[in-house]
Amino acid sequence: MRVITTQEELESVIAAFEKSEFVTVDTEFIRETTFWPILCLIQIAAPGIEALIDPLAPGIDLKPFFRLMSNEAVLKVFHAARQDIEIIVHLGNLVPHPVFDTQVAAMVCGFGDSVSYDQLVQKVTGARLDKSSRFTDWRHRPLSDKQLEYALADVTHLIKVYQHLSAELKREDRGHWLNEEMDILTSRDTYDPHPEDAWKRLKMRLRKPQELAIVQAVAAWREREARERDVPRGRVLKDDAIYEIAQQAPRDAAALGKLRTIPKGWERSATASALLGAVNTALALPKDAMPKLPKSVQPPEGSSAAAELLKVLLRIVAEKEGVATKVLASSDDIDRIAAEGDEADVPALQGWRRAVFGDQALRLVRGEIGIKFDKRRIAVFDL
Repeated sequence: MRVITTQEELESVIAAFEKSEFVTVDTEFIRETTFWPILCLIQIAAPGIEALIDPLAPGIDLKPFFRLMSNEAVLKVFHAARQDIEIIVHLGNLVPHPVFDTQVAAMVCGFGDSVSYDQLVQKVTGARLDKSSRFTDWRHRPLSDKQLEYALADVTHLIKVYQHLSAELKREDRGHWLNEEMDILTSRDTYDPHPEDAWKRLKMRLRKPQELAIVQAVAAWREREARERDVPRGRVLKDDAIYEIAQQAPRDAAALGKLRTIPKGWERSATASALLGAVNTALALPKDAMPKLPKSVQPPEGSSAAAELLKVLLRIVAEKEGVATKVLASSDDIDRIAAEGDEADVPALQGWRRAVFGDQALRLVRGEIGIKFDKRRIAVFDL
């Protein structure tokens, strides 16, 4: 099995792919010791053609591949596309378009929540994939034939999966459902997280605005530091250290060195000095400039029971429509609709989801419809 390692081979195979209506794409990467994923292998296929590209080959330039990814005449088919697209955005400074994500399409077509690739292949084609090479160190060269066969299977079977799901979406007239999801997936904003927003991924119980100000400043500093050094965030500073720093508010190296989560001696490093700069910047904010703590909203009385009824309604609608519950509404959507009704700003009350589930959910909350058990079936009825 030949792997493309020269610029001439890459130009030739990409030129062939550019004649296809669609290509299936997957990547193999490693990111355990880095902030940015290390791209180790690219797999591409289309009817009658397939290729494995070695991005680690000496002197190879991936510009032809990125040209294909931006070619509007060629549909790019991925399964669970988010991480693959993130790599392309980082290395090629572009978001592939147009895109078809078979994991999302499978949920729309009733294959369950977040169906795995091998499960989907088996259900659509009957083929069983050998996943024994899943935990390969893809940086190692040469790759064995078994590893290459495993990698190539991730795109060759995807051709039939895409064709099946595409036909199903057309038959059910649900193409626009998928298009709304692909608009989000291919938005540049999805892949341009700002360091100032890094604190939002942290699950911390903060008691006062000063603590939040420190968390925001330190999380942003850590994000920039991790990107610049290309190391995982935890290699720069652990999450629990950020929480302790927010509580104790150390202003100098001596105070920082007394914290339980700080390694002995680290407080005297240049990195620690930069960290303290972020902390002191946060502490210097005027009182009226301190961030406000997110409000802890107390759900109205009865909203918990309403949420349970909404979950039953969600299952009823999902089974009727033949879609995964997850694609219609998240648990947060359900809780907020139960508590806020029409005022809930959630995906379940927008676009096609509102037409399929959201409007019925609001009618249930308003007491306009009910749920009953009738002849061994759960059904919705008007009140």
